[in-house]
Amino acid sequence: MTDEKKNADVSAQQGRAEHKPTAEYEVEAGEVVEEELVEGAPVRRKGIYLLPNALTTASLFSGFYAIVSAANGMFDNAAIAIFVSMILDGLDGRVARMTNTQSKFGEEYDSLADMVAFGVAPGLVAFFWSLNGLGKVGWAITFIYVAGAALRLARFNTQIGSVDKKYFVGLPSPAAAACVAGLVWCFHLFEPASWLTLLTIVVVGGTGVMMVSNILYRSFKDLDMRGRVPFAAILLVVLIFVVIALDPATVLFTGFLIYALSGPVRALFRRKPRRAPGTSS
Repeated sequence: MTDEKKNADVSAQQGRAEHKPTAEYEVEAGEVVEEELVEGAPVRRKGIYLLPNALTTASLFSGFYAIVSAANGMFDNAAIAIFVSMILDGLDGRVARMTNTQSKFGEEYDSLADMVAFGVAPGLVAFFWSLNGLGKVGWAITFIYVAGAALRLARFNTQIGSVDKKYFVGLPSPAAAACVAGLVWCFHLFEPASWLTLLTIVVVGGTGVMMVSNILYRSFKDLDMRGRVPFAAILLVVLIFVVIALDPATVLFTGFLIYALSGPVRALFRRKPRRAPGTSS
């Protein structure tokens, strides 16, 4: 076969490829296209759902605002912004499920927003508040936390559907962020001291390590929030809100710190060797 004939064949194939219908594959620049199954058949849809992604954007904004506030020395505002981001992060997924607007784009966007709000933001808030005076040790502790959050989120995304929904593997990043933000919120008016710096190192570094550990934490996803409960249950809810309102910084920090410690404590009790039947003490 001559070179001219080969070139002619190649040109003919390219021409046929160019004349194929491309409406199915080409999209507008900057548009998002996802493939969904509708009655068992794949359907390509353009665009994103506004409501859940708007909530995710608000969560991302709160995390970014926390970083800016900490850089300007407003550490109480920074800590509060992280807690606001937690509330918004809890809402976007529930709203998406309630309105049947889940999407792959939303999952990826939510994960990236969580990395900023619960990874970068708490780490930098703690760094600007206390750890920046430690030099390389300070930013190393901060990086342990940020890297732990990134690894935790990546592992969580790969384990969806393959682990028991009753438990999280490793400390959830929102809970770790709440421990760090609660610490800053509680002690932001205190004068710098060695014990406070040591406490910050333990909380920031400890939560960073626990996020990538294999320790199991209750997810509370098995709780039935739609079923009927005794009337006294609503009184308990009222009491919880009252206690939080009295001193939100201390109550939230203590609550999430207890949750962070509950995993290692449960793991120690589970590994406790059982006494063989018939043996005496």
